[in-house]
Amino acid sequence: MAGTPRGIAFTHHDWELACDNTRTCRAAGYQPLSNDGDDGDDRDDSNNGQEALPVSVQLTRQAGPNQPVRGELHIGHYGEETTDTFPARRSLTMLIDSRPVGDVAIAQGHWFEGLTPGQTDALLAALPHRSKIEFTDGKRTWKLSNRGAAAVLLKMDEFQGRLDTPGALVKKGRRDERDVLPAVPAPVVIAAGVPVDDSVQLSTPAMATLRKALVASVGDECPALSEPGESPDAIHVRRLSGTRLLASTTCWRGASTTAEAYWTINAAPPFAPRIVTTMGGEYSKGQIDASRWAGGFDCMHLDEWTWDGERFVQTKKGTTGMCRQIDMGGGWSLPVIVTDVRRSAVRP
Repeated sequence: MAGTPRGIAFTHHDWELACDNTRTCRAAGYQPLSNDGDDGDDRDDSNNGQEALPVSVQLTRQAGPNQPVRGELHIGHYGEETTDTFPARRSLTMLIDSRPVGDVAIAQGHWFEGLTPGQTDALLAALPHRSKIEFTDGKRTWKLSNRGAAAVLLKMDEFQGRLDTPGALVKKGRRDERDVLPAVPAPVVIAAGVPVDDSVQLSTPAMATLRKALVASVGDECPALSEPGESPDAIHVRRLSGTRLLASTTCWRGASTTAEAYWTINAAPPFAPRIVTTMGGEYSKGQIDASRWAGGFDCMHLDEWTWDGERFVQTKKGTTGMCRQIDMGGGWSLPVIVTDVRRSAVRP
C-alpha cells in the first residue's frame, strides 16, 4: 500500500466527510441537533414541537475529471416507533426553501433511496447557503441541517484536486478540469493461508516470558494485561506460519465492552512482539476484526487487519457515520481505507 493516497476524515457541525485511499469521497449530513447557528431551534413546529426527526443524506463522488455526485436519502428508523407509524410505502416531497423539488419514495424495511440528478444538483446548490432543506409527507417533516456543509464540501473539493475548476462544489473557477486528481485503484492485499489447526500451547516458563514481553511492548495501554490471569491460557497463541505466531489477550475492560490486544511474535524466545492493535475484537483465519460501537448502538468504528504472510495489513478503516439514531449500527459506510483482499491457499 506504499505510495497510495491517505484517506481523510473531517467533521464540522452536522456534516462529516470521509475520503478513502482511492480518492472516492463521501459526505453525510444529518438533522440539526444544536439550537445555535443558522439552523435555529432543533424543535420543529411541523412535528408538533418534537425534536427534529432523524434523517441523513449522503453525497458520493469518485475521483477524476467530470465525475457526477450521487445523492442518497436515509430516513432514520432506529427506534420501534418509526416502524410502527410509517406505512409500507410513502412518498416524500423534497423541499428547498418551501419549493418542491420532486418526490422520493421510501419503503418500510428499505429506508434509503437515491435522489435524482436534478434533486442532487438542487441540494448541492442549497447546502452552502442558509437554505431550508426538508422532506415531508404532508404530516411530518424531516429537516436536513446545512450547518457545516460548506466546509465539508470545500474539503472534498480540496482532497480531489477540484478547487477553482468548473466541477468544484464550492469554490468554482476556470482551472482546467483535466488537472483534477485521478482515481487510484484499491490496493490488492493477498491474504496468506494460515493453518486450519492453529492453536499453540506454550510451556509455563515460555508463557511467563511472553507475558513480560507483551507488557513491556505496550506499557500502560493495556491495564488488563498487567492483572493476574484468571487461567493459564489468559494469553491465547495461534500459529500464523512456521516462524510467526499471533498472541492475544484482553487489553482493557469497559462498563459494557472489552477490547483485545493482538501482537505478532516469533515462534520461540525472544518473542519480539509487534503490536497490531489494542482495540481488537475477533480473530478468524488470518483476519483481525476490530469493529466496535462508537456511542450507543447507532454508530460504529470499522477496522480490519489481514495477514499477508509477513505482517498484518490494515485492510479496512472507517465509520458508519455520526451517532444520530439513523439506523442500528449506523446510517452509512464511510471508509478511509479500502482494499481488494484476495485469498491464497490455506496451509494444512
